[in-house]
Amino acid sequence: MRQSSIQDKPVLWKSRIESELPVWQDYFETIGQLPDHHFPTCNDLNALLPRGLTSHSDQAIRFCSSNTLPNDDYEQRIYSTGQVSTRAENWHDLFNALVWMRFPRIKSAMNALHYRARPENKTGTRGAQRDALTLFDECGAIVFSDQPELLNALFAHRWKQAFQVGGNDHDGNSRCSGLQVIIPGHAMLEKYLSPYKAMTAKALLVEVDPPFMKLRRNQQVDFLDDKISRQMMAGTVMSSPGDLTPLPVAGIPGWWPWDDQKQEFYNNTHVFRAPKNVNSGNCL
Repeated sequence: MRQSSIQDKPVLWKSRIESELPVWQDYFETIGQLPDHHFPTCNDLNALLPRGLTSHSDQAIRFCSSNTLPNDDYEQRIYSTGQVSTRAENWHDLFNALVWMRFPRIKSAMNALHYRARPENKTGTRGAQRDALTLFDECGAIVFSDQPELLNALFAHRWKQAFQVGGNDHDGNSRCSGLQVIIPGHAMLEKYLSPYKAMTAKALLVEVDPPFMKLRRNQQVDFLDDKISRQMMAGTVMSSPGDLTPLPVAGIPGWWPWDDQKQEFYNNTHVFRAPKNVNSGNCL
């Protein structure tokens, strides 16, 4: 996708982010700690990294200006040196940094798996695992629920059932309280600078128990960051793109405020694919 950069310097960068959209709820606190009057620099970003964050080779993670680094293997450099190549005044790289701050274990695990899979490059192919990792890194979503029937409906493209259309249509958050969404894909975050209805994330579906749904959002995110990273390293998730489910994010109640998300909204087959003929999905 096209990667944006700052052109209109007088405009404060935070004004481009529509903070009232639910997609930003897991990043709003971090965004608030970044400077208002200039686009965040590597120094600004490094100051907000979790203390002690390292690659799986025990190298301290830090954001470094791309202009100071060789144009070599991106993932290998992170693994071997901890240096995350970051372009100046670049939205794509800014959102990548935000995900490192919020999902440090998942990002470090993905980097380690990319590094381990490097021998595949000699054959000229990426392999199924690296394809899955790239999809999740760029456009990933985590969907969790204590109601497996909703996760199965999402996997099967039964959108109205998954998003509980026909329930309380006047309150999207109430209507879909049984299905919660987190966006750790930094390219997907970038798309929200100029959102369009057909935006589609690649979702990892996670079944949780009822008490988990009552935890504070920060506790849920931290737990999932740890759990999913461990499962990645154990090889039980993200082994192929088939582990991920298409998620038309405009269909999530409350996530597309520019239209009424009523029954007819979900009849657009250009956005919402026809249902699959399956019984259940791949849930953790």
